[in-house]
Amino acid sequence: MIEQQISVLLIDDDEEDYLILREVVQDIPFRGTRYTVDWTPDIKQAWEAVKNAAYDVYLVDYLLGVHDGLSFIRRAVEEGCMQPMILLTGQDNPIIDEQAMLAGAADYLVKGRFDADQLERAVRYSMQHAKNMYEIKLLNEYLEKRVEERTKQLREAYQQVKQALDKEKELNELKSRFVAMASHEFRTPLSAILSSASLIARYDKTEQQPQRLKHVQRIQKSVQSLNAILNEFLSLSKIEEGRESVQPKPTDLVSLVQDLCEELNPLCKENQHILCKLPGSSLPWVQDERILKNILTNLLSNSLKYSDKEVELIMQPLDNKTLRIEVKDYGIGIPEEEQKYVFTRFFRAGNATNVSGTGLGLHIVKKYVDLIGGDISFQSRENQGTTFYLTIPHL
Repeated sequence: MIEQQISVLLIDDDEEDYLILREVVQDIPFRGTRYTVDWTPDIKQAWEAVKNAAYDVYLVDYLLGVHDGLSFIRRAVEEGCMQPMILLTGQDNPIIDEQAMLAGAADYLVKGRFDADQLERAVRYSMQHAKNMYEIKLLNEYLEKRVEERTKQLREAYQQVKQALDKEKELNELKSRFVAMASHEFRTPLSAILSSASLIARYDKTEQQPQRLKHVQRIQKSVQSLNAILNEFLSLSKIEEGRESVQPKPTDLVSLVQDLCEELNPLCKENQHILCKLPGSSLPWVQDERILKNILTNLLSNSLKYSDKEVELIMQPLDNKTLRIEVKDYGIGIPEEEQKYVFTRFFRAGNATNVSGTGLGLHIVKKYVDLIGGDISFQSRENQGTTFYLTIPHL
Protein backbone atom coordinates (compact mmCIF):
# COMPACT_ATOMS: atom_id res chain seq x y z
CA MET A 1 0.00 0.00 0.00
CA ILE A 2 1.33 3.44 -0.96
CA GLU A 3 1.78 5.64 2.10
CA GLN A 4 0.22 9.10 1.87
CA GLN A 5 1.73 12.14 3.57
CA ILE A 6 -0.50 15.03 4.65
CA SER A 7 1.16 18.21 5.90
CA VAL A 8 -0.71 20.57 8.22
CA LEU A 9 0.20 24.14 9.18
CA LEU A 10 -1.24 25.60 12.39
CA ILE A 11 -1.52 29.40 12.21
CA ASP A 12 -1.91 30.43 15.86
CA ASP A 13 -0.25 32.98 18.16
CA ASP A 14 -0.27 30.57 21.12
CA GLU A 15 2.47 27.91 21.21
CA GLU A 16 0.56 25.91 23.81
CA ASP A 17 -2.19 25.33 21.24
CA TYR A 18 0.47 23.96 18.89
CA LEU A 19 1.79 21.54 21.51
CA ILE A 20 -1.73 20.28 22.22
CA LEU A 21 -2.49 19.90 18.51
CA ARG A 22 0.76 18.03 17.94
CA GLU A 23 -0.22 15.48 20.60
CA VAL A 24 -3.65 15.05 19.01
CA VAL A 25 -2.05 14.53 15.58
CA GLN A 26 0.32 11.92 17.04
CA ASP A 27 -2.73 10.02 18.33
CA ILE A 28 -4.29 9.73 14.85
CA PRO A 29 -4.33 5.98 13.99
CA PHE A 30 -2.23 5.00 10.99
CA ARG A 31 -4.51 3.97 8.12
CA GLY A 32 -2.07 4.44 5.27
CA THR A 33 -1.69 8.18 5.91
CA ARG A 34 0.92 9.97 8.01
CA TYR A 35 0.30 13.49 9.28
CA THR A 36 2.92 16.15 9.97
CA VAL A 37 2.11 19.42 11.70
CA ASP A 38 4.08 22.69 11.72
CA TRP A 39 3.30 25.92 13.52
CA THR A 40 3.74 29.60 12.88
CA PRO A 41 2.48 32.57 14.90
CA ASP A 42 3.68 34.94 12.17
CA ILE A 43 1.02 36.10 9.68
CA LYS A 44 3.61 36.99 7.02
CA GLN A 45 5.19 33.54 7.20
CA ALA A 46 1.75 31.97 7.09
CA TRP A 47 0.81 34.00 4.03
CA GLU A 48 4.02 32.97 2.23
CA ALA A 49 3.20 29.33 2.95
CA VAL A 50 -0.31 29.78 1.53
CA LYS A 51 0.95 31.56 -1.61
CA ASN A 52 3.47 28.77 -2.24
CA ALA A 53 0.94 26.00 -1.49
CA ALA A 54 3.48 24.65 0.98
CA TYR A 55 0.97 22.61 3.02
CA ASP A 56 -2.00 20.37 2.29
CA VAL A 57 -4.24 21.82 5.03
CA TYR A 58 -4.22 25.00 7.13
CA LEU A 59 -5.66 25.23 10.66
CA VAL A 60 -6.31 28.93 11.33
CA ASP A 61 -7.03 30.32 14.80
CA TYR A 62 -10.00 32.69 15.06
CA LEU A 63 -7.87 35.23 17.02
CA LEU A 64 -4.41 36.06 15.65
CA GLY A 65 -3.25 38.97 17.78
CA VAL A 66 -4.16 42.16 15.90
CA HIS A 67 -5.40 40.02 13.02
CA ASP A 68 -8.29 37.60 12.78
CA GLY A 69 -8.59 34.17 11.21
CA LEU A 70 -11.72 34.94 9.20
CA SER A 71 -10.00 37.76 7.29
CA PHE A 72 -7.00 35.52 6.62
CA ILE A 73 -9.21 32.73 5.25
CA ARG A 74 -11.30 35.14 3.18
CA ARG A 75 -8.20 36.68 1.58
CA ALA A 76 -6.66 33.26 0.85
CA VAL A 77 -9.82 32.02 -0.87
CA GLU A 78 -10.25 35.24 -2.87
CA GLU A 79 -6.67 34.98 -4.13
CA GLY A 80 -7.19 31.43 -5.39
CA CYS A 81 -5.88 29.21 -2.60
CA MET A 82 -7.08 25.65 -3.38
CA GLN A 83 -5.86 24.06 -0.13
CA PRO A 84 -8.56 23.76 2.56
CA MET A 85 -8.72 26.08 5.57
CA ILE A 86 -10.17 24.87 8.90
CA LEU A 87 -11.07 27.55 11.46
CA LEU A 88 -10.16 26.94 15.13
CA THR A 89 -11.96 28.84 17.87
CA GLY A 90 -12.18 28.71 21.62
CA GLN A 91 -15.97 28.87 21.74
CA ASP A 92 -18.83 26.97 20.14
CA ASN A 93 -20.73 29.79 18.47
CA PRO A 94 -23.12 29.16 15.54
CA ILE A 95 -22.61 32.74 14.33
CA ILE A 96 -18.85 32.16 14.01
CA ASP A 97 -19.57 28.84 12.32
CA GLU A 98 -21.72 30.59 9.71
CA GLN A 99 -19.13 33.36 9.25
CA ALA A 100 -16.43 30.72 8.71
CA MET A 101 -18.42 29.00 5.96
CA LEU A 102 -19.14 32.34 4.26
CA ALA A 103 -15.44 33.24 4.39
CA GLY A 104 -14.57 29.99 2.62
CA ALA A 105 -13.52 27.72 5.48
CA ALA A 106 -13.90 24.01 4.76
CA ASP A 107 -14.70 23.19 8.40
CA TYR A 108 -14.90 24.59 11.93
CA LEU A 109 -13.41 23.04 15.11
CA VAL A 110 -13.70 24.12 18.74
CA LYS A 111 -10.43 23.93 20.70
CA GLY A 112 -10.37 21.29 23.40
CA ARG A 113 -13.47 19.58 22.03
CA PHE A 114 -12.02 17.38 19.30
CA ASP A 115 -9.98 14.20 19.49
CA ALA A 116 -7.66 12.51 17.00
CA ASP A 117 -10.47 10.80 15.10
CA GLN A 118 -12.48 14.00 14.79
CA LEU A 119 -9.44 15.94 13.62
CA GLU A 120 -8.54 13.25 11.08
CA ARG A 121 -12.11 13.25 9.80
CA ALA A 122 -12.18 17.05 9.48
CA VAL A 123 -8.87 17.07 7.59
CA ARG A 124 -9.90 14.23 5.30
CA TYR A 125 -13.31 15.72 4.51
CA SER A 126 -11.91 19.19 3.96
CA MET A 127 -9.33 17.83 1.51
CA GLN A 128 -12.06 15.96 -0.37
CA HIS A 129 -14.10 19.17 -0.41
CA ALA A 130 -11.13 21.09 -1.81
CA LYS A 131 -10.62 18.42 -4.47
CA ASN A 132 -14.29 18.63 -5.46
CA MET A 133 -14.14 22.42 -5.71
CA TYR A 134 -11.01 22.19 -7.85
CA GLU A 135 -12.74 19.73 -10.19
CA ILE A 136 -15.74 22.08 -10.44
CA LYS A 137 -13.36 24.94 -11.24
CA LEU A 138 -11.78 22.88 -14.03
CA LEU A 139 -15.23 21.93 -15.32
CA ASN A 140 -16.33 25.58 -15.37
CA GLU A 141 -13.18 26.55 -17.28
CA TYR A 142 -13.79 23.69 -19.71
CA LEU A 143 -17.43 24.70 -20.19
CA GLU A 144 -16.48 28.33 -20.80
CA LYS A 145 -13.96 27.24 -23.41
CA ARG A 146 -16.43 24.87 -25.07
CA VAL A 147 -19.18 27.51 -25.15
CA GLU A 148 -16.68 29.97 -26.64
CA GLU A 149 -15.61 27.49 -29.30
CA ARG A 150 -19.14 26.44 -30.10
CA THR A 151 -20.35 30.03 -30.24
CA LYS A 152 -17.68 30.73 -32.84
CA GLN A 153 -18.66 27.63 -34.79
CA LEU A 154 -22.33 28.62 -34.58
CA ARG A 155 -21.54 32.04 -36.04
CA GLU A 156 -19.58 30.39 -38.86
CA ALA A 157 -22.33 27.84 -39.45
CA TYR A 158 -24.96 30.54 -39.53
CA GLN A 159 -22.98 32.52 -42.10
CA GLN A 160 -22.61 29.43 -44.28
CA VAL A 161 -26.31 28.61 -44.05
CA LYS A 162 -27.17 32.25 -44.77
CA GLN A 163 -25.10 32.24 -47.97
CA ALA A 164 -26.66 28.99 -49.15
CA LEU A 165 -30.16 30.30 -48.55
CA ASP A 166 -29.40 33.56 -50.34
CA LYS A 167 -28.98 31.47 -53.48
CA GLU A 168 -32.41 29.91 -52.93
CA LYS A 169 -34.04 33.25 -52.08
CA GLU A 170 -35.26 31.89 -48.75
CA LEU A 171 -33.14 34.00 -46.42
CA ASN A 172 -35.90 35.98 -44.71
CA GLU A 173 -38.00 32.93 -43.96
CA LEU A 174 -35.03 30.92 -42.74
CA LYS A 175 -33.74 33.69 -40.46
CA SER A 176 -37.05 34.01 -38.66
CA ARG A 177 -37.41 30.23 -38.29
CA PHE A 178 -33.78 29.86 -37.21
CA VAL A 179 -34.10 32.52 -34.51
CA ALA A 180 -37.38 31.08 -33.25
CA MET A 181 -36.02 27.53 -33.17
CA ALA A 182 -32.63 28.46 -31.70
CA SER A 183 -34.12 30.65 -28.98
CA HIS A 184 -36.50 27.83 -28.06
CA GLU A 185 -34.03 24.93 -28.24
CA PHE A 186 -31.15 26.77 -26.57
CA ARG A 187 -33.26 28.21 -23.74
CA THR A 188 -33.79 24.94 -21.86
CA PRO A 189 -30.14 23.72 -21.70
CA LEU A 190 -28.81 27.23 -21.07
CA SER A 191 -31.31 27.72 -18.24
CA ALA A 192 -30.27 24.35 -16.80
CA ILE A 193 -26.59 25.35 -16.94
CA LEU A 194 -27.29 28.71 -15.30
CA SER A 195 -29.44 27.32 -12.49
CA SER A 196 -27.11 24.38 -11.80
CA ALA A 197 -24.03 26.63 -11.70
CA SER A 198 -25.84 28.87 -9.20
CA LEU A 199 -26.86 25.91 -7.03
CA ILE A 200 -23.34 24.41 -7.07
CA ALA A 201 -22.04 27.58 -5.44
CA ARG A 202 -24.48 27.09 -2.55
CA TYR A 203 -23.54 23.47 -1.87
CA ASP A 204 -20.20 24.25 -0.25
CA LYS A 205 -20.27 21.72 2.60
CA THR A 206 -18.66 18.29 2.40
CA GLU A 207 -21.89 16.43 3.07
CA GLN A 208 -23.47 18.20 0.08
CA GLN A 209 -21.22 16.41 -2.42
CA PRO A 210 -24.14 14.36 -3.93
CA GLN A 211 -26.06 17.57 -4.68
CA ARG A 212 -22.98 19.10 -6.34
CA LEU A 213 -22.40 16.03 -8.50
CA LYS A 214 -26.07 16.00 -9.53
CA HIS A 215 -25.83 19.54 -10.85
CA VAL A 216 -22.43 18.95 -12.49
CA GLN A 217 -24.01 16.04 -14.40
CA ARG A 218 -26.96 18.24 -15.30
CA ILE A 219 -24.57 20.84 -16.75
CA GLN A 220 -22.73 18.16 -18.73
CA LYS A 221 -26.01 16.81 -20.14
CA SER A 222 -27.09 20.32 -21.16
CA VAL A 223 -23.75 20.95 -22.89
CA GLN A 224 -24.18 17.66 -24.77
CA SER A 225 -27.63 18.81 -25.87
CA LEU A 226 -26.23 22.12 -27.15
CA ASN A 227 -23.42 20.22 -28.86
CA ALA A 228 -25.92 17.98 -30.69
CA ILE A 229 -27.91 20.99 -31.93
CA LEU A 230 -24.78 22.73 -33.19
CA ASN A 231 -23.57 19.56 -34.92
CA GLU A 232 -26.85 19.44 -36.86
CA PHE A 233 -26.25 22.96 -38.16
CA LEU A 234 -22.66 22.13 -39.10
CA SER A 235 -23.72 18.94 -40.91
CA LEU A 236 -26.41 20.78 -42.85
CA SER A 237 -24.08 23.56 -43.96
CA LYS A 238 -21.41 21.07 -45.14
CA ILE A 239 -23.95 19.08 -47.17
CA GLU A 240 -25.62 22.07 -48.81
CA GLU A 241 -22.32 23.69 -49.73
CA GLY A 242 -21.04 20.50 -51.30
CA ARG A 243 -18.22 20.09 -48.80
CA GLU A 244 -19.37 16.62 -47.70
CA SER A 245 -17.74 13.79 -49.64
CA VAL A 246 -18.37 10.04 -49.64
CA GLN A 247 -15.44 7.89 -48.52
CA PRO A 248 -16.41 4.23 -48.91
CA LYS A 249 -14.44 1.49 -47.20
CA PRO A 250 -15.05 -2.14 -46.13
CA THR A 251 -17.23 -2.15 -43.02
CA ASP A 252 -18.80 -4.85 -40.86
CA LEU A 253 -22.37 -3.56 -40.62
CA VAL A 254 -23.38 -5.99 -37.87
CA SER A 255 -20.62 -4.66 -35.59
CA LEU A 256 -21.46 -1.08 -36.58
CA VAL A 257 -25.14 -1.50 -35.64
CA GLN A 258 -24.38 -3.38 -32.40
CA ASP A 259 -21.92 -0.69 -31.27
CA LEU A 260 -24.36 2.07 -32.22
CA CYS A 261 -27.24 0.50 -30.29
CA GLU A 262 -25.00 0.24 -27.23
CA GLU A 263 -24.05 3.92 -27.57
CA LEU A 264 -27.72 4.93 -27.79
CA ASN A 265 -28.86 2.84 -24.80
CA PRO A 266 -28.61 5.84 -22.42
CA LEU A 267 -31.35 7.54 -24.50
CA CYS A 268 -33.81 4.74 -23.72
CA LYS A 269 -36.63 5.57 -21.34
CA GLU A 270 -37.67 3.21 -18.55
CA ASN A 271 -38.73 -0.18 -19.97
CA GLN A 272 -37.56 0.92 -23.44
CA HIS A 273 -34.84 -0.76 -25.50
CA ILE A 274 -33.59 -1.21 -29.06
CA LEU A 275 -34.30 -4.63 -30.57
CA CYS A 276 -31.82 -5.46 -33.36
CA LYS A 277 -32.60 -8.18 -35.90
CA LEU A 278 -29.35 -8.74 -37.79
CA PRO A 279 -28.28 -11.23 -40.50
CA GLY A 280 -25.79 -13.37 -38.59
CA SER A 281 -22.65 -12.40 -36.73
CA SER A 282 -21.12 -10.23 -39.47
CA LEU A 283 -22.02 -8.50 -42.75
CA PRO A 284 -19.08 -7.12 -44.78
CA TRP A 285 -20.18 -4.10 -46.82
CA VAL A 286 -18.46 -1.27 -48.67
CA GLN A 287 -19.96 2.08 -47.66
CA ASP A 288 -19.12 5.36 -45.93
CA GLU A 289 -19.23 4.19 -42.30
CA ARG A 290 -19.40 7.70 -40.83
CA ILE A 291 -22.35 8.81 -42.98
CA LEU A 292 -24.23 5.54 -42.48
CA LYS A 293 -23.74 5.81 -38.71
CA ASN A 294 -25.05 9.38 -38.78
CA ILE A 295 -28.17 8.25 -40.70
CA LEU A 296 -28.93 5.41 -38.29
CA THR A 297 -28.19 7.55 -35.22
CA ASN A 298 -30.74 10.14 -36.36
CA LEU A 299 -33.42 7.55 -37.13
CA LEU A 300 -32.94 5.56 -33.92
CA SER A 301 -32.72 8.60 -31.63
CA ASN A 302 -35.89 10.01 -33.25
CA SER A 303 -37.72 6.73 -32.68
CA LEU A 304 -36.62 6.62 -29.04
CA LYS A 305 -37.63 10.25 -28.54
CA TYR A 306 -41.14 9.95 -29.96
CA SER A 307 -42.01 6.56 -28.44
CA ASP A 308 -42.17 5.01 -24.99
CA LYS A 309 -42.00 1.43 -26.26
CA GLU A 310 -39.25 -0.65 -27.84
CA VAL A 311 -37.66 0.37 -31.14
CA GLU A 312 -36.80 -2.24 -33.78
CA LEU A 313 -33.95 -2.21 -36.27
CA ILE A 314 -34.12 -4.89 -38.96
CA MET A 315 -31.22 -5.30 -41.40
CA GLN A 316 -31.30 -7.69 -44.35
CA PRO A 317 -29.34 -7.78 -47.65
CA LEU A 318 -31.68 -8.01 -50.67
CA ASP A 319 -28.80 -9.17 -52.86
CA ASN A 320 -25.03 -8.74 -52.95
CA LYS A 321 -25.39 -5.08 -54.02
CA THR A 322 -28.37 -3.81 -52.02
CA LEU A 323 -29.09 -3.71 -48.30
CA ARG A 324 -32.44 -2.99 -46.65
CA ILE A 325 -32.72 -1.49 -43.17
CA GLU A 326 -35.96 -0.83 -41.30
CA VAL A 327 -36.25 1.34 -38.19
CA LYS A 328 -39.63 0.86 -36.53
CA ASP A 329 -41.25 2.46 -33.49
CA TYR A 330 -44.67 2.32 -31.83
CA GLY A 331 -44.85 5.97 -30.90
CA ILE A 332 -46.95 9.02 -31.71
CA GLY A 333 -46.66 8.66 -35.49
CA ILE A 334 -46.95 11.47 -38.05
CA PRO A 335 -50.31 13.02 -39.00
CA GLU A 336 -51.24 11.95 -42.54
CA GLU A 337 -51.71 15.51 -43.83
CA GLU A 338 -48.18 16.45 -42.71
CA GLN A 339 -46.30 13.44 -44.06
CA LYS A 340 -45.34 15.14 -47.34
CA TYR A 341 -43.21 17.61 -45.35
CA VAL A 342 -41.24 15.02 -43.35
CA PHE A 343 -37.90 15.53 -45.14
CA THR A 344 -38.16 19.31 -45.48
CA ARG A 345 -36.00 21.66 -43.49
CA PHE A 346 -37.33 22.61 -40.00
CA PHE A 347 -40.31 20.26 -40.23
CA ARG A 348 -41.96 19.62 -36.86
CA ALA A 349 -45.11 17.50 -36.73
CA GLY A 350 -48.12 19.11 -35.10
CA ASN A 351 -48.36 16.34 -32.50
CA ALA A 352 -44.68 16.69 -31.48
CA THR A 353 -44.54 20.28 -30.28
CA ASN A 354 -44.01 19.19 -26.66
CA VAL A 355 -40.83 17.28 -27.63
CA SER A 356 -37.62 19.26 -28.17
CA GLY A 357 -36.00 19.17 -31.59
CA THR A 358 -34.61 21.36 -34.38
CA GLY A 359 -36.59 19.90 -37.28
CA LEU A 360 -33.34 19.30 -39.16
CA GLY A 361 -32.63 15.63 -38.37
CA LEU A 362 -34.71 13.94 -41.08
CA HIS A 363 -33.78 16.62 -43.62
CA ILE A 364 -30.12 15.80 -42.98
CA VAL A 365 -30.86 12.05 -43.16
CA LYS A 366 -32.44 12.49 -46.61
CA LYS A 367 -29.45 14.51 -47.82
CA TYR A 368 -27.02 11.85 -46.55
CA VAL A 369 -29.01 8.99 -48.09
CA ASP A 370 -28.98 10.77 -51.46
CA LEU A 371 -25.25 11.40 -51.08
CA ILE A 372 -24.41 7.69 -50.71
CA GLY A 373 -26.74 6.67 -53.54
CA GLY A 374 -29.43 5.14 -51.35
CA ASP A 375 -33.16 5.60 -50.93
CA ILE A 376 -35.42 6.31 -47.96
CA SER A 377 -39.18 6.06 -47.50
CA PHE A 378 -41.55 5.61 -44.57
CA GLN A 379 -44.98 4.53 -43.41
CA SER A 380 -46.67 6.15 -40.45
CA ARG A 381 -50.01 6.16 -38.67
CA GLU A 382 -50.79 8.67 -35.98
CA ASN A 383 -50.70 7.18 -32.44
CA GLN A 384 -49.52 3.82 -33.85
CA GLY A 385 -45.95 4.48 -34.91
CA THR A 386 -43.59 5.00 -37.82
CA THR A 387 -41.33 2.75 -39.89
CA PHE A 388 -38.48 4.11 -42.02
CA TYR A 389 -37.18 1.99 -44.90
CA LEU A 390 -33.61 2.44 -46.11
CA THR A 391 -31.96 0.87 -49.14
CA ILE A 392 -28.19 1.13 -48.99
CA PRO A 393 -26.02 0.24 -52.02
CA HIS A 394 -22.71 -1.65 -51.90
CA LEU A 395 -20.22 0.87 -53.33
